[in-house]
Amino acid sequence: MGAFADQAEPTAAEVSAAAEEQSVQDTVIITGVRGAPRSVIDSPTPIDVFTSEDIEQGSPTGIYESIRYLVPSFNLPSRGGGGTATIIATGGLRGLNPDHTLVLVNGKRRHKTALINSVSSLYNGAAGVDLNMIPSSAIAQIEVLRDGAAAQYGSDAIAGVINIILKDGTDGGEASVSYGQNFDRNDGAFLTGSVNQGYALGESGSLNLSYSFMDRDESNRAVEISEDINLYPLLGDGSRDPREESIDRMVTQNYGAFPQTSHIFGGNFTYETSGVELYAFGTYGARESVLNWSFRAPTRDVALPEVYPNGFRPRLTIKEDDYEIAGGMRGETANGWAWDVSSNYGTDITDWENTNGLNASLGPASPTFFEVGRLISSEWVNSLDMTKLYELETAGTLQVSFGLQHRLEKFEVEEGEEASWIGGDYVRPAGQPFAGQLLAPGSQATPGFRPDDAGELERTNLSVYGELGWSPTEKLFLDAALRYEDFDDAAGDELIYKVNGRYELADWVAVRASYNTGFRAPTLAQQGYSSTTSQFRDLDGDGESELLLLKNLPVNSAAAQALGSKPLTPETSKNASVGFTLTPLPNLSVTVDAYQIDVDDRIVVTSTFSPLDTRLSADGVTTVGEQIQAILVANGLSSEISGQYYTNAIDTETKGIDVVATYRLATDYGDFNISGGFNKNETDIRGIVENPAELDALGDVELFDRSKQGALTDSIPDSKITLGVSWDIGRFSTNVRGTRFGGYTVRNATNPNADYDVDPEWIADLEVGYAVSEAFTIYAGANNVFNTYPEEINPPGATNGSNMYNTFAPFGFTGGSWFLRGAYNW
Repeated sequence: MGAFADQAEPTAAEVSAAAEEQSVQDTVIITGVRGAPRSVIDSPTPIDVFTSEDIEQGSPTGIYESIRYLVPSFNLPSRGGGGTATIIATGGLRGLNPDHTLVLVNGKRRHKTALINSVSSLYNGAAGVDLNMIPSSAIAQIEVLRDGAAAQYGSDAIAGVINIILKDGTDGGEASVSYGQNFDRNDGAFLTGSVNQGYALGESGSLNLSYSFMDRDESNRAVEISEDINLYPLLGDGSRDPREESIDRMVTQNYGAFPQTSHIFGGNFTYETSGVELYAFGTYGARESVLNWSFRAPTRDVALPEVYPNGFRPRLTIKEDDYEIAGGMRGETANGWAWDVSSNYGTDITDWENTNGLNASLGPASPTFFEVGRLISSEWVNSLDMTKLYELETAGTLQVSFGLQHRLEKFEVEEGEEASWIGGDYVRPAGQPFAGQLLAPGSQATPGFRPDDAGELERTNLSVYGELGWSPTEKLFLDAALRYEDFDDAAGDELIYKVNGRYELADWVAVRASYNTGFRAPTLAQQGYSSTTSQFRDLDGDGESELLLLKNLPVNSAAAQALGSKPLTPETSKNASVGFTLTPLPNLSVTVDAYQIDVDDRIVVTSTFSPLDTRLSADGVTTVGEQIQAILVANGLSSEISGQYYTNAIDTETKGIDVVATYRLATDYGDFNISGGFNKNETDIRGIVENPAELDALGDVELFDRSKQGALTDSIPDSKITLGVSWDIGRFSTNVRGTRFGGYTVRNATNPNADYDVDPEWIADLEVGYAVSEAFTIYAGANNVFNTYPEEINPPGATNGSNMYNTFAPFGFTGGSWFLRGAYNW
């Protein structure tokens, strides 16, 4: 539910200042506790705190890109897969999915993106919160709670909570500009800019405004394909087309980062009158992302020579409008109850446009521009939170808190224009390759949302919680929370709880432990999302990937039901952790926390059900692919389509340990901040649901194949080490960071011999700053200083010149980059 209302609560500016001036043990937090804020080291659960300066280090192009290097248990793959997974940040805590982490802004639940991770290998089906739609210039502090907290804050907080604290300064401001690009090929250039300004409103109010801009060019690590590969059809006499000598053989131009531009605005307002504080905050983001799809060579049936004689590269542009507005009031009753009443509304609207495309089934008259459709996700949350601290005569203090919440969620799919999805009757004429054949319907490479894909889902959630925090002595703190949530759809209701505590054995050492249950209701996007995209998949384990038209089938659709789909139910969890904190020196803190998270009925994407599956079916005559094709065609889909859907398929157990150490040292040779972190994480599958009868009838078909299983258990780095040293002396500042990303394994769907391992790698980053004046500082540095690439897992593909690196690599596969940054304060 997430309000942190208390009349004595510090402002974001005071929190940030306290973090700078006090020892590391005294850094103030407001996440995970109610009432009076606690320090990081006094928290009964593990929490990381990062300032705006931490976030800006290395001139990242997004907030998630910063968290990747700051939180040891956070994993952010460079590209989780295809489709929209290439343009939204998809990171997860403690080996779990992005939507297992609840995101708050100023303690209020943040809305989800409309762009579900579809056709991705990692985190498929996750529809989390896109932090990159919050202006980085607006952030005073980020608090990352690494523990289950659904009983405190509601559905989704299985792995933890990220709380963004916005700036609320009343005077002065700052601006910064960064520019950089990759070492190799001089591509991937980026330009970022930001500005923040605070204003005092009378004697008791403030308004803080922010703006952040980002423009990033594409990068590409593919190579030219062999001169021996024919990109044009052979001539009538069997000879090569002379145009083979001049065609650009860099056929793949999207094997790297995709281009993206964003404008993000933010505001934070407070005003106190008559003992009541009025507040409001909000963000607005406009982002344009371009997905350049694979080259359609003139030899392909969909590359009509009348329209694209030299082949073409379809392009999908997603134009996104994202906004959230929150408002409320808080104060204290005459008898000491701190109260907070709030309402916030957020939505993410995405318009999809296919340019440089083609619907081959319409023939040469086909348009080359298509309105593919629109996805819209929105949430409206209304909350009441109450808390009061009781001084007990003989038993310390007792913090009593309770609250109510109403949440309305909507998800909508709007159909694309008819030409983007319709199947025409054009037949290739005599004298051309594929003469006499009907061609694939829908726009290349992203067919539009069909009328039967379109629709709107809506549900309401009501919840109530209570929490007690008892400090019987200065050394002991105990906390218990209970929450009941009720959804008006198939997600039903759930009663969950949390207990945790901390005991100080001595002034410098304390133990802490937590146990909680949690749940995550299936998102509306997981229930209703439907789209078709191009995707390369190795279905038979021969090492060669086939190009598929892969459709996500809504679980309640006739096609999905014919393949065994069932209504989605909530995931449930049990989370236990135990740890200790050490503060042997005034400016040294060490925390160690071990955890186990069991999640039942996890929602995952099924295996790919494809007409290209060549295995013999149960009838002993046809192939599995022919059986699947017949089912999909009988339910109104194209014979070219492969399908998948979301289902509650598995139970998992995740075990791990987090170690975080921070030390500050002031010397005659400058001030040093030294930090280190370690995470070891392992996920195992405890159980897999039985195959539905509909799949058993087809033959040897798995609901959840070994590649999908591996994406949850093996394809996330098994460990991470983070080391950082900052040194400030005079006008100079230096930041050095080293990160070791652990190894991982990628499984093939059917052939264990086609699995491959990716070894661990160290990545080094460097930033040097010089204060030209009190107001202006310049920085120069490099990310991935030694230009490290992941190890090559394959030689370049013969027909595409790519696929040498696994795209799950958490540090990317485009090498290192340099940057320059200037920051001005007033």
